[in-house]
Amino acid sequence: MTLPQELFVFLTCSAVILVFHCEADRLPPPTELSYKWLDPFTVNVSWLKPTGLLDNCDIEYEVQSLKDTNPRRTTLTNIKCTCMTEDMDSDGCKYTIRTVSKNPPEDWCAPILRNGSTPVTITTKAPKPQAEVVKDFKCLTYPNEMNCSWIPVNSSLKLKLSYRICGNSEVGKPLKSCDEFYSDEKRGNCNLKGAIYKEDICMCVETEAGRSTFKPSFVLPLRNMSVTKEGDKLKLSWTPPEIGKTCHWIYEVCYGRCSEPMECKNITTQDKHFMVAYDKRCRYEFKSRTMNSIYCTAIRSDFTEVVTYGTNEPPDGTLTVVAIVIPVILSICVILSCYCFRRHRAIICPIIPDPSAIFKEMMMNGNKELKTPPGNLYTPVPEPIEPCKITLVPENSVLQQNS
Repeated sequence: MTLPQELFVFLTCSAVILVFHCEADRLPPPTELSYKWLDPFTVNVSWLKPTGLLDNCDIEYEVQSLKDTNPRRTTLTNIKCTCMTEDMDSDGCKYTIRTVSKNPPEDWCAPILRNGSTPVTITTKAPKPQAEVVKDFKCLTYPNEMNCSWIPVNSSLKLKLSYRICGNSEVGKPLKSCDEFYSDEKRGNCNLKGAIYKEDICMCVETEAGRSTFKPSFVLPLRNMSVTKEGDKLKLSWTPPEIGKTCHWIYEVCYGRCSEPMECKNITTQDKHFMVAYDKRCRYEFKSRTMNSIYCTAIRSDFTEVVTYGTNEPPDGTLTVVAIVIPVILSICVILSCYCFRRHRAIICPIIPDPSAIFKEMMMNGNKELKTPPGNLYTPVPEPIEPCKITLVPENSVLQQNS
């Protein structure tokens, strides 16, 4: 066996030995996973520390749901997790847990130890069937209260609404309920007292058919903007929301003119107006909505009703008429000119004899009489002649004048 072959075999065997050694050093996973629901929104997942670890092995646990992008780490053998209806699949919320080393050794096996043990999975089934009980649930926010409304999936079932502020610090506390129910033709409504829009709210809606847990959407009351004309521009003005005085509001303004599609712009300035170039021949349409920045609780409004300004004037047809009529008139004039030229070409452009030919003929003919040119000469019309009648009379007769 040559030297390169021996070196290749040695390196291959060394790699295989290191792989088996590192696999043997992989941390064991946690065991005996279990869960317990603390309230409709929170489940406590627990496990036991894996066996067979060395005394000096410093470990922690990495917990991640299937919808989380970043796992959470803890040194405890239990963790409180928020599990909403929207986070569940057909079985419930699923969590994967694995053992990881806090201080992995700095050797070739470190990457494997740093990745931790093989993950184990647990599914937390909800204590009550999860179902879509309401649709389009949203809460209009005011300084000291909220008006929540929804569309019931089944209006014949009695509905119970309860809520609390989200967060582990509120786990175990009694839920607040809403008893002030009222409804209109399409939507159910409930008033919640207090400025609770400043926090994330966990909402629970129950009927006999099932339960639905979620975080409601906070909505601002609609505030139509005013449109006024200033010079050659339109000024759009609006009133800031009554809540969130310290928040930075963003105004999304959509406008279109002359029946063109609307275009939208986000106005992040603190000014309370926006200027748009104005064309008096166009009808303008405006709508807007308000939203806050990412540094405050997510609140936004729906789009306002469309506000119009001006009217669409019919387009000026003068240029169109000029562009069509003038070429037609010019074409007719050119055609008539060509026709008249051909008809009277002999008058307009007579044939002029060549002077050299005239002199040549005079020199050749001399004093000879000019030949009569072919054709008929002009013959005068004879004048009428009256006949003269003479009458003889005797000499002694008296001359009488003929009348």
